Amino acid sequence: MGSQEVSTVDWQGKHVTVAGLGVSGIPAARALHERGAIVTVVNDGDDERARAQAAELEALGITVRLGDGATLPPSTELVVTAPGWQPDKPLFLAAAEAGVDIWGDVELAWRLRGDNGRKAAPWLAVTGTNGKTTTVRMLASILEAAGLRTAAVGNIGVSLLDAVLGEQEYDVLAVELSSYQLHWAPSLRAHSAAVLNLAPDHLDWHGSMEAYAADKGRVYEGNTVACVYNAADPATEDLVREADVEEGCRAIGFTLGTPGPSQLGVVDGILVDRAFVANRQKQAQELAEVSDVNPPAPHNIANALAAAALARAFGVEPAAVRDGLRAFRPDAHRIEHVADIGEVAYVDDSKATNTHATEASLAAYDSIVWIAGGLAKGATFDELVTGAAKRLRGVVLMGADRALIREALTRHAPEVPVVDLDRTDTGAMSEAVEHAARLARPGDTVLLAPACASMDMFTNYNKRGEAFADAVRARAETSA
Repeated sequence: MGSQEVSTVDWQGKHVTVAGLGVSGIPAARALHERGAIVTVVNDGDDERARAQAAELEALGITVRLGDGATLPPSTELVVTAPGWQPDKPLFLAAAEAGVDIWGDVELAWRLRGDNGRKAAPWLAVTGTNGKTTTVRMLASILEAAGLRTAAVGNIGVSLLDAVLGEQEYDVLAVELSSYQLHWAPSLRAHSAAVLNLAPDHLDWHGSMEAYAADKGRVYEGNTVACVYNAADPATEDLVREADVEEGCRAIGFTLGTPGPSQLGVVDGILVDRAFVANRQKQAQELAEVSDVNPPAPHNIANALAAAALARAFGVEPAAVRDGLRAFRPDAHRIEHVADIGEVAYVDDSKATNTHATEASLAAYDSIVWIAGGLAKGATFDELVTGAAKRLRGVVLMGADRALIREALTRHAPEVPVVDLDRTDTGAMSEAVEHAARLARPGDTVLLAPACASMDMFTNYNKRGEAFADAVRARAETSA
């Protein structure tokens, strides 16, 4: 199916099982019901919130089964799943055995785009282990600066279904896609797409690094204009080579160094384009200054280059790239400067929930007191510690799997002082900040970049970041 073709499905009387309530499941159930499908929602949880959601859907005539998400209802002709449900669920195994297709929310949105009678907006898609949300929001800011009607949607928390079926018309969508979503999106064909980077993550869900990479690589399938890859991460270029794309689709690299032909890169503090110019061998188009990127940390400059590449693939002029990057403001808990206390900077990068993100965060500062730890999700820390050892003034460890980081520090940075907090209550963060402040010297950065998930101590990484910021501000008040 070509990128701009719209699929038509006769939903009338079609038996569809929606797996999971929540951000994607509820809009999917509503959209299918409105089109005449016979919808049954199954959900593992049976708590108060789930019962309230179920009551709303049942009032519309949608069947909801709580606490029974592992069972495939009889007569199911299609399963539409929330992205987080693992592929080895009995529900999916039963569907596969019965020859029933399984779509994710992204696949459903792709199939339903244009269903409201309007022209379907093309998708500029972004995936990768880290940096997806920032890049998509940068991209949307650039597209808006170009005067285009757009929105940042997908895994960013804004329902793709709402975007493609809502009243608002768009010229183009900036779409964040997780590996989970791509796994269940077999017919997605983007205008252009980027894989920002690849590092081990969610391997418990995918089963192997190879399977994880293959799902990320699905974002390139059927691209019509550009496949954007990271020149510093050969695995992303390998995925481009393996993709089956439309005739004329180009491979476009981005690099923090001087770009070659068909690349975007950095020259003397300027973001430049040698891909979307008349003479790629001899010409380079200035797009923006490094100082236009907020914050100008190396990995964030890479995000900006990827966003610029996708925007340029869509025909955006250089001035809009500059203006969009200048207008962009990063989300909370992503290398967010909280305060300076006694010539020590305190930075919240709670979003760094894996080693790859933390590696980038640590690389942005010269002398660091590092606050780390939480749920490791199967990660190892030797490579991370080896790379950062010379930058570490001290380390404060907290959380369930902190011993794994401590052991890596013992092996690869034995001279670095380590404080091991043997408590996992939320109040531990205040103590962590106090210890970090004692270790820090003027010119240092106290950096919360946990390299781990937060759920052992906090509801999510946002709450962890807020606890850090609250502790820092409390210290600033007592130091004033």
